[in-house]
Amino acid sequence: MKLEWIDWLIVVASLLICFMPALFFGKRAGRSTSEFFVSGRAAPWWLAGLSMVATTFSSDTPNLVTDIVRRHGVAGNWVWWAFVLTGVATVFFYARLWRRSEVMTDLEFYEIRYSGKAASVVRGFRSVYLGLFFNCIIMASVNLAACKIANLLFGLPRWQTLLICGLLNVIFAAHSGLWGVLVIDMIQFFLMMTAVIAAAWFAVQHVGGLGVLVEKLSAPMPAPDGQAALHYLNFLPDFTNWDLALAVFVMPLAVQWWATWYPGSEPGGGSYIAQRMLASKSEKDSLGAVLFFNFAHYVLRPWPWILVGLCSLLVFPQLSDIQKAFPNLDPKLLGHDIAYPAMLKFLPVGFIGLMVGGLIAANSSTVLTHLNWGSSYLVHDFYRRFVRTNAPEKHYVLAGRLATVGLFILSSGMVYLLESAKDTFDILLQVGAGTGLLYLLRWFWWRINAWCEVAAMIGSFGVSLVLLVLKSQGLATLSTHHALLITITATTACWLLVAFFGPPTEEKTLVEFCRKVSPFGPGWRRVRRAAGIPEGDAARSRENIPLALLGWFAGCATIWLSLFTVGAFLYGRLLQGGLLLASFVVSGLVLLGVIRRLWREPSAAQ
Repeated sequence: MKLEWIDWLIVVASLLICFMPALFFGKRAGRSTSEFFVSGRAAPWWLAGLSMVATTFSSDTPNLVTDIVRRHGVAGNWVWWAFVLTGVATVFFYARLWRRSEVMTDLEFYEIRYSGKAASVVRGFRSVYLGLFFNCIIMASVNLAACKIANLLFGLPRWQTLLICGLLNVIFAAHSGLWGVLVIDMIQFFLMMTAVIAAAWFAVQHVGGLGVLVEKLSAPMPAPDGQAALHYLNFLPDFTNWDLALAVFVMPLAVQWWATWYPGSEPGGGSYIAQRMLASKSEKDSLGAVLFFNFAHYVLRPWPWILVGLCSLLVFPQLSDIQKAFPNLDPKLLGHDIAYPAMLKFLPVGFIGLMVGGLIAANSSTVLTHLNWGSSYLVHDFYRRFVRTNAPEKHYVLAGRLATVGLFILSSGMVYLLESAKDTFDILLQVGAGTGLLYLLRWFWWRINAWCEVAAMIGSFGVSLVLLVLKSQGLATLSTHHALLITITATTACWLLVAFFGPPTEEKTLVEFCRKVSPFGPGWRRVRRAAGIPEGDAARSRENIPLALLGWFAGCATIWLSLFTVGAFLYGRLLQGGLLLASFVVSGLVLLGVIRRLWREPSAAQ
């Protein structure tokens, strides 16, 4: 694809607008690790929420959604739409608890919730396991998408794309800390949304408009590569194809959302979502940030990607059609996920530059966050905690900057080991399977201890590794959802046995945690008595379980209904859209009523 001078001008202008403001935060970020990693705990809800959304909007996200749509239709997106349950649960049950803990990273939580050497072991191990291993896989997936896009559009080999991404992202992540990342994310979100909406508009126009697109895809259509015919436009899967419905709908809604750990959708909050909650200036800002993130993540963003994916089915029905259209494309990079950048060839002059600038922004918004988040784990939770404990603040800031560089180099090497965004998504779900329920219940049941965390990590990783080896050797042909069920069952059994029969957390630690965080529910009743906290005193922290459950239900319904309302109107199905819109209004009013009621109750933080 050839960019004209106006395209290059727009690309340069986009980069300057995104990154120049971050330069002003270098001095502030260098003051302390609190400023570098959690922005001095002063971020307002809207900035923290926008940053969450921008972080989960990476250069591989449109590719992933396009891959899902081409293989399983619009309904295939339930594999990630189901995480609405996790996100809204974080709003009503966990956001305020995280903010009250006042830790710098979610791993520091382990040493205020658990006791003894086990707590230190978990914190140290997970700082490397997540900050290095998991983090590098995620960044490698994001940069793999960037490599595919750059190879298809400009013919760049992987190493050149990685060099460009590295120079841009590492410099700004190391210089500006989380404040710079937050500001960059805010600007990049609006740039990215403008670019993807433009891409969807021109893709739809290329196939003849929305009416033509809907007409051609309304009837069952053979899926690419000889798969069974699909109703591509349906919001729900075809339950006559039970294997597909089980994989993309039943499993995600029944099991996956609570049982698996996935960055950005962790049960109970975690990783960079927890980092943004901890960086918020108050409990209310923490709740507002997560609520805004869930609406923007699941309602504002998906349809532009979905429309491009649907259009690609008409333009490039088979992968061979993409290869013919782009003969210089590296065959190793060919996959359904590359259909999204292939559709960008239909953008006119000017919009190509906007899209390239938007894709760079999408890549940077995610990589910058993961560099800062990963280095916070490695420096604050490992180096500072176990290696050098009494160095000046500037020493740890320098260590964070060096860790940022090292993380990008390691993740770049992993790019050569991955094949597609969907494969990486499946790997992350598999390795984190079975740990999710533990992360939900540790806030509500005092009996969960640090050894439960160890058992869950070893169990999920060990079972996943065995299944992957068996599959690679041809000794087992388990589908992804069957492998998930096996891993979840084995891992959950491991940590539950440890919870009941392992050594409990020290009473002193539990009492201090109870006084600091005010966890609620019957699972902490014994500890509240030991701490001398009256049972009725839970009302001081605005914790009303029935009301929170109602808010959770109403929030999930509101998000899903608004998502499908937009889709119905795009399809031109006015009656269906009207009914969905009316249901959305009712659930939205209930949600607003719950939020107002919760915040009228007295607060422990006030």
